[in-house]
Amino acid sequence: MALKKKPGVERWTEIYFQLSASDRERELGPEELEKLALAAFLTGSDAESFQFLERAHQGYLVQGETGQAVSCAFWLGLILMNSGEKGRSSGWFARGERLLGREENRDFAEKGLLLIPEGLVSLRTGNAGKAEEIFERVESIGEKFRNSDLIVLGRLGQGQARIQLGDVPGGIRLLDETMITVETEEVFPLVNGIVYCAVIESCRKVWDLGRAREWTSVLTRWCEEQPDIVPFRGECLVRRAEIIQLHGEWQRAFEETSDACNLLSKHPGSAVAGEAYYRRAELQRLAGDFDAAEESYMEAARRGREPQPGFALLRLSQGQDNAAETAIRNSLLETKDATKRADILPAFVRIMIGVNKTGEAMEAVEELKDITTQFDTPYLQAMYSHCLGAVCLAEGNVHLVLEHLQIALKFWNSLYLPYESACTQELIGILFRKLDDKDRSETELSAAAWIFGQLNARPDLERVSRLLNKGRVRDNHGLTLRELQVLRLMASGRSNKSVADELFISNRTVARHVSNIYNKLGVSSRVQAIAFALKNNLLDG
Repeated sequence: MALKKKPGVERWTEIYFQLSASDRERELGPEELEKLALAAFLTGSDAESFQFLERAHQGYLVQGETGQAVSCAFWLGLILMNSGEKGRSSGWFARGERLLGREENRDFAEKGLLLIPEGLVSLRTGNAGKAEEIFERVESIGEKFRNSDLIVLGRLGQGQARIQLGDVPGGIRLLDETMITVETEEVFPLVNGIVYCAVIESCRKVWDLGRAREWTSVLTRWCEEQPDIVPFRGECLVRRAEIIQLHGEWQRAFEETSDACNLLSKHPGSAVAGEAYYRRAELQRLAGDFDAAEESYMEAARRGREPQPGFALLRLSQGQDNAAETAIRNSLLETKDATKRADILPAFVRIMIGVNKTGEAMEAVEELKDITTQFDTPYLQAMYSHCLGAVCLAEGNVHLVLEHLQIALKFWNSLYLPYESACTQELIGILFRKLDDKDRSETELSAAAWIFGQLNARPDLERVSRLLNKGRVRDNHGLTLRELQVLRLMASGRSNKSVADELFISNRTVARHVSNIYNKLGVSSRVQAIAFALKNNLLDG
């Protein structure tokens, strides 16, 4: 398609109604039909969008505009492919190939578009080397014709291929460059959305949480600039919910996943709908709402999202150890991709410890170590250290535990992941209990209990409370978890804007937190607040 971004905000609903009215009054030209198809797709009218795009395709053929007709065929095929309609998708790609084949003596930029399906198949089947070659050709054709869509999609595919080949830094650099190009050049709106979502997913896949958070903010702004857009809003909600869940705002994350589920359930072909239900299930499980979690996991599975490892952890929480073990074993057996196995291995370790099979748990830790060495991100380093410490603790090797758990805790705190921090502090508390250091044990367990309480992680809170055997918890002077995070960043010298960027919240929200901190601590300045925090050990943990 030839349509590009325009300055200002596109009102796709308005465009849809205006062009639909015109279509009833007169015969629209193929360019107008293209724009109507785009507006229909972006506002959620997929079936109408296909009809308009088919008409645009035919109109271009009548006018002898082969390249534009092929472009329409490509986008029809790609959208249908992403909706799971492989037969129709393949048919449109084949039509595009046939049209280009009729004019062998002419060179078309659209040849680059028709290379993309083969590149995507190569990525999905693990043939990253072939995919990289294909997407290099796509970019080369884009450079030749000065076609920004092809350049962007070519670089995107190369970045994804480099990551699959194990060159994570090289792949990430290409993805960063792709995002900058999208932000600074005129690109077709569907390319915008595809790139944003693909880059965020790639960063999440290799646990580069900082970049995932940064680019999710960019996607959020893009969606907000086009408030009536549908296809990428659901993806935006899901990715944003995962980020804010990791940073401890579980209620807000639950609201966003629920919004995503409601939005995406209206579009059965949406590939991200299953992920939305899975994310909601995870929050329900962690909050102890097991029946609702099971229902959400099942809905995720119905929509094509494998419900593991969360479903196995649900069975463990329900006391169904055999079911949990069977589920996690099968999931690991069926999963070959290293990045996906790394998401399953921590749950496998936890479940094997739960069923007293620490030898197998340690084997899983060794595999996680290999993956951590390959991808080398703080999140994976923390998870490996946590799992290693957990297995050593379960095996009774108490003198090997503390160093590993302290490494994990350091990383969790630097990443601002409160739930993971609390899980590690719980293990440290158990360790010191085994070492007969009652005071240190209660300090760590109380800190973990307080975080679990703030998050509303009821099963975890109940477990730690049983370990404490009493209600004494650390005095945080009335500060919430988020206020403590803000206070600790203030103490490190961060400005309000820097705190907002770090915690994925607005400047106004930071200002409100700072005001609450001053009121609760009875101070009137940053200096006084930091001095109070140092005196009362509020900067620890």
